[in-house]
Amino acid sequence: MSMKLLIVEDDADFAAALSRAMGKRGFNVALAHDAIAAEAAAEAFAPSHAIVDLKLPGDSGLKVVSQLAARTPAPAIVVLTGYASIATAVAAVRLGARHYLAKPADADEILAALLRDRPDDTALEVSPEPLSVARLEWEHIQKVLNEHDGNISATARALKMHRRTLQRKLDKRPPRAG
Repeated sequence: MSMKLLIVEDDADFAAALSRAMGKRGFNVALAHDAIAAEAAAEAFAPSHAIVDLKLPGDSGLKVVSQLAARTPAPAIVVLTGYASIATAVAAVRLGARHYLAKPADADEILAALLRDRPDDTALEVSPEPLSVARLEWEHIQKVLNEHDGNISATARALKMHRRTLQRKLDKRPPRAG
């Protein structure tokens, strides 16, 4: 069986570099830069594996994970994101992702996650260090955002926060966990 990898990533340069790296590791690769292109590519390409960026233009990468996981046979899916949070990791795994990696991740880490077979390997690593207050706030915002299907206005109302303030917080890199 040939290994067919669908990379769903809005950063064209990163997607091209990842495509070359995975091609060297034995994958036949197709690229998509948003959820609509991902759905079309999955239909035409029938991937055995997929790498999905969480933050895509338009729909969330979680929607792409859900669509890919519903395919028969479902590809092995790895979610890759620069905006890692426990809430989105849990949501991605529940929707059918095999693993969840925070950027920057190198091609070998991604390959190991893609080829991991056991379902118990999807367990999230838990640090013995308590989370910082800034990280706790970030995690809570991500949880509420996920509960409101990515709707910024509904999330801001639920958090009793101005929408622009929430948008500014979401545009920043997540704080370090420790």
